[in-house]
Amino acid sequence: MRRGLMTGTLVLAAIAAAGFFVTRATPIDSSALAGHVGDPASGETIFIASGCASCHAAPEAEGDAKLVLAGGQRFESDFGTFVAPNVSPHPEGGLGSWSLAEFASAVQQGVSPDGRHYYPAFPYTSYTRMTDQDVVDLWAYWQTLPADATPSQPHEVGFPFNIRRSVGVWKQIYLEDDWVMASADTPEIERGRYLVEALAHCGECHTPRTALGGLDRSAWLEGAPNPTGRGTIPALTPDELTWGPTEIAYYLETGFTPDFDSAGGHMVAVIENFAQLPASDREAVVAYLKALPQPKP
Repeated sequence: MRRGLMTGTLVLAAIAAAGFFVTRATPIDSSALAGHVGDPASGETIFIASGCASCHAAPEAEGDAKLVLAGGQRFESDFGTFVAPNVSPHPEGGLGSWSLAEFASAVQQGVSPDGRHYYPAFPYTSYTRMTDQDVVDLWAYWQTLPADATPSQPHEVGFPFNIRRSVGVWKQIYLEDDWVMASADTPEIERGRYLVEALAHCGECHTPRTALGGLDRSAWLEGAPNPTGRGTIPALTPDELTWGPTEIAYYLETGFTPDFDSAGGHMVAVIENFAQLPASDREAVVAYLKALPQPKP
């Protein structure tokens, strides 16, 4: 009896230890950043392409006020409402006390400086593909932004989704740094892949999700329900996006469609960002989209 009880206890302890190991938040190895020197000018391009201000500027902010990353925007989902935090360089209200390694761990692994998992409403599942140099450049630009002391607001997420530790299990399934388009045949397509799959994180909206909220990579960019419950987000696959290359590039620059409509919703901010990038980047995105395979039946 006692032997069986002891065995059971050891088994439970082993399961608990395994669960602790699997669900722990693991930061990046900071040695990967050694030797990289940040370039704020390059970091500004990364900042724009990644849409950082689109989520972290205060609601209704316009113009230069969008560079004040005070947070507060609300994002509805099936798991609750996530509220963008203050990520300005303020030492108390934002990221001012962080190190480069802590910033990189947040961006590429979804790990906070105090060892917690960030919810994947923060698209680190895409940013994990960013190069170390781009992360360093982005951090260098971040230091030039205005500080703001506005306190971050808590997410409105109920049980069981408010158990942060469970995000560690989610990451084991969905946090992948390999490319969806495994082979990029030209440098232009490769650049487009980097923009679509990493920086601009297009798949986060345009790809359907599983019951656990992970991207269904087997249906990459095939469209998805709008998280707000209002309408759908369109597919970007060749069978659905039949516009010509010039028309797509023009849309990414101006927001105007070939049938005289215009972008709406969150896409307005995406267009605003793409319009600030070089024309070659918009053309690279077009090349990537045109190189996508036809969806499986």
